[in-house]
Parts: sequence; C-alpha cells; structure tokens
Amino acid sequence: MTATAIVAAGLGIVVGAVIGGLGGGGGVLTVPALVYVLGQSAHDATTGGVLIVGVTALVGAVVRIRERGVEWRTGIAFGAVGIPAAYLGTLLNRHAGQPVLLIAFACLTLLAAAAMLWRGEERPADHPEPDGGAGTAVATVHATVTARAVKIVVCGVVTGFLTGFLGVGGGFLVVPALVVVLGMPMSLAIGTSLFIIVLNAASSVLSRATDLHLDWMVIAPFTVAAILASLVAKRVACRLSGTTLSRAFAVVLGVVGLFVAVQSVAALVG
Repeated sequence: MTATAIVAAGLGIVVGAVIGGLGGGGGVLTVPALVYVLGQSAHDATTGGVLIVGVTALVGAVVRIRERGVEWRTGIAFGAVGIPAAYLGTLLNRHAGQPVLLIAFACLTLLAAAAMLWRGEERPADHPEPDGGAGTAVATVHATVTARAVKIVVCGVVTGFLTGFLGVGGGFLVVPALVVVLGMPMSLAIGTSLFIIVLNAASSVLSRATDLHLDWMVIAPFTVAAILASLVAKRVACRLSGTTLSRAFAVVLGVVGLFVAVQSVAALVG
C-alpha cells in the first residue's frame, strides 16, 4: 500500500466515524481532506467526495433501515425533490471557480453549525391546543400537514442542489433541516439523513458520469476505511443522547467551516 493510500485510509476512518455517528457531515470533512491533505483540485475533490460519502451512507442506511431508524415518507419526499436539484447543482459546479466553491462550502458549514447550536436541547413534545371543535381540529391538521410539506420541499431542493454543487452528501445540511426545521428527534434524523444522502449522491454521481476524474488509489482505501469506521461509530452513537450528538455535530461543522474559510481567504489574498 502506498503512502497516499495509507493517508487516504486514515482520513476515511475519521470521515466514517462522523457519518456513522452523526448521520452526515462526512462530505464536510472529505472535500477539505482531499483538497488540503491529498492535493486534489476542488472539482476532483467534489466528485470523489460525493462518491465516498454516498457509498458509506448507503451501508449506514441499510443498517438503520433494518432497525427501523428511518422516517420513510420524509426521506422519499426529500429525495424526490432533491434529485433534480442535485443534477442542476452538478451542472453549475463545472462552471464555478475553486475559490467560489470553497468559500461557499465554508459559509454554509458555519451556518449549519450555528443552527444546530441555536437549537439547543431536544424539543419537548408540543402541548395540545385547546379543543375548538371538530372543524377547528381538521383545519389545524390540514394547515400543519401543508406547512410540513412546504418545509420538506424547500429543504429538499436546497440540500439536493448543494449536494451537486459542493460535492457533499448533503448530510451537514440535511441533519439540521430535519432536526431544526422539521423537529425530528436526532436518533431518527440520523438514519433518515443517511437515506437522503444516498439518493442525492446517486443523482450527483450519475450526472457526472460523462466527466468523471477519479483517483481510485485514493477513493478505494478512503471508502473502505470510512465504511468500517461508520459501523463502529454507529454502535457508539446509540449510547449517546440526542443533545450530545447535536452538539458534537455542530462542533465538527464549526471547526471545519472555520478552517476552510481561513484557507480560502488566505489563498485569495495571497
């Protein structure tokens, strides 16, 4: 095994631990790792990153599906609107300069971290509204369902587009969207996020099929190590509270976002 493959495997362990434990965020680590540690261009890194994260998420999703840890309706709805958006994002990725990709990546990562920290602890169950009669109850249900559907469509389109544009699985945005916007428990959000990542990543990879630049000496050991680490991390995550996982996710996003932002600004100034 070459030195590059060994480094790639080591990075894969870190990425897999994040994906398996937090249900996303692997792409947030993968793209900077491929660019700053392994010397790939931003465009090649976004292509390899989405493949690595997608395959790793697939394994994690299968495990959680067997344990009924996926909210199917939300996941399918996210995927349905996210797949075409991911395709559009991929098309724009080809025309964006490296500084644009990395700065956008950093800004979105920091925003997602702030959202997770702002959310704080797990939300308590909503208190029931006073009984206003059958008509009022039906109207409230319809309004709630409609509002949730709109949130799912908007979040699905945004995360799908960014999956294609930034070359990430989208989990660093999907998890905050599921937890903060839709109020899903962290334990269920992790499995649902992995399922959504697989759908978005598949769309992004297929849209790049005619212009793939993949270094398999990096991608293969990176992916294998990430898969193994994700399975171990999943066992650890099951023993932690949703609040602990949310805060850990936010910290990972914040650190990576700050690093990429500093590096990108330094490159522009220099």
